Amino acid sequence: MPRGSDPDIARELLADTFQRTGPDAGALSDPIADTPMVVTLEQLRPYELNPRVTVNPLYAEIKASIRERGLDTAPAITRRPGEPHYIIRNGGNTRLAILRELWAETKDERFFRIPCLFRPWPTQGGMRGELIALTGHLAENELHGTLTFIERALGVEKARELYEQESGGKPMTQVELARRLAADGYPVSQPHISRMRDAVQYLLPAIPSVLYAGMGRHQVERLSMLRRGAEQVWSQRASAEATPFADLFHDVLAGFDTAPAEFSFERVRDELVGQMAQALGADYDVLALDIAGLEGRQRVLHSTPTHPGPMPHPSMPAHSAAAERPTVPPAAAGTPVALPAAIAAATPATLPGDTQPLAMRTGGNEATASRASLPPSSDPVKQHTASPAATTERLQSIQKLVADHHGEPLHSFADNVVRAIPVQAGGLYPISDVWHIEPGLDTPDRLRAHIVQFAREIASEVGAADRIAATDHGGVGYACDAPSATGGEEQRSPALLALLNALGDTADAGPLAEALEPLLRNQGSIPRLSDSGLVKLFRLLRLARRLFELQAGPGSGAMP
Repeated sequence: MPRGSDPDIARELLADTFQRTGPDAGALSDPIADTPMVVTLEQLRPYELNPRVTVNPLYAEIKASIRERGLDTAPAITRRPGEPHYIIRNGGNTRLAILRELWAETKDERFFRIPCLFRPWPTQGGMRGELIALTGHLAENELHGTLTFIERALGVEKARELYEQESGGKPMTQVELARRLAADGYPVSQPHISRMRDAVQYLLPAIPSVLYAGMGRHQVERLSMLRRGAEQVWSQRASAEATPFADLFHDVLAGFDTAPAEFSFERVRDELVGQMAQALGADYDVLALDIAGLEGRQRVLHSTPTHPGPMPHPSMPAHSAAAERPTVPPAAAGTPVALPAAIAAATPATLPGDTQPLAMRTGGNEATASRASLPPSSDPVKQHTASPAATTERLQSIQKLVADHHGEPLHSFADNVVRAIPVQAGGLYPISDVWHIEPGLDTPDRLRAHIVQFAREIASEVGAADRIAATDHGGVGYACDAPSATGGEEQRSPALLALLNALGDTADAGPLAEALEPLLRNQGSIPRLSDSGLVKLFRLLRLARRLFELQAGPGSGAMP
């Protein structure tokens, strides 16, 4: 067959069978899974909601490293649906700015074409993608520890706005915000969120330069407590026509924003008290004393609970009364901290002008050394362990990292067991540990003597100590009269006496005693509640009481 001419072949190739019938694709869709790719500087943009506002303090070092080595890790990027440009997904905006500078300086192609890891934009829609990007940037910067406190606070405040938009505009509590942030990979405690909100709402409008210069959480907390205390004094003393306290506080604070490096909390407090005294016609020292007392209360209420120092172990002789007292390091002296309510009765130290107790701490090195010197039979870690908690070295390191970044101590059971009092309550037999039983107490007669005394002291809280009678026929050591069905007793008396009656050696204790007996004794094939379960029951009661206190609101006088 003769070969056709080129025009004939071309016509045959363009026949209907070979023509395109589908629509032309304007652009390829983004990958639906994590995909390495190379993008150019023209295609990549920084993240618009990046919480970092100031220049990274390590900018020069990072730039020198990238100039010599390039990027060690590919930055994660993503793209909003329908947008032409990619954006940094979580961390890497500083590196992107450095690459732009190096490209402008050198025109080296390795700074223009960037290996990246593309991660798809979330398919849930709404604010979900923005929230994942924002919390990713916060978490990445938190791990490097280079964000200022106010930058983190603004990032959390922006996250709050996005969460509220995602929830249809419903206002969000600080507890719910903490839960949502933790679920998205950026755990922040509720007290920390409260301090951040104070910084954004009250401090940022007055001292932006000081905050962006690096004012930390401790100074922010002191200013917040000063503001609350001074505002309360102002509301008690000022007339209705007086200047609003918010304006006074802002004007005083703004005067210290000109020289961030010379900012002094003491000078701010002095100026604020002075202007308040002048405006109210009050004595400076009286106002300062009132504000200091309210600051102390705020500090106790908002501090992380800290337990007193080490108590002498029963097997270790105490040489003097002074040796039994916990010591206060110079740095910790005068630093008020919150205590559980049970400790209040046994801790004499108080704040000036306040009735709340102080705790005393000792260093961890001494605690560790004292534990190491104990014989195996006296090891407090073993004595205080009902059931070991499963953990790993990696989990502990992650927990410590998170605690360090939030400025909160990581509590170690092994270290704290010999230098912290789990609980303390006064009485004929003072309680310093809810679980450990000293060798001298570990006999039936001694145990019964303590049990009956505790029952009387508990009943005395409702004026019913006379209803507890010691028994001498075994059992737990006491019997309790059944609560009266008539009125005239304290409202909680029937419930408390019913419990003591059920636990005691009363013959007609009733169904409650039958229900509670498996907690104490084995019954044939039914084992009693395990040691681990009993400790968890104690903890459940403690947490439930605290929950009810919090739900009752700040006016209830609840203490952590």
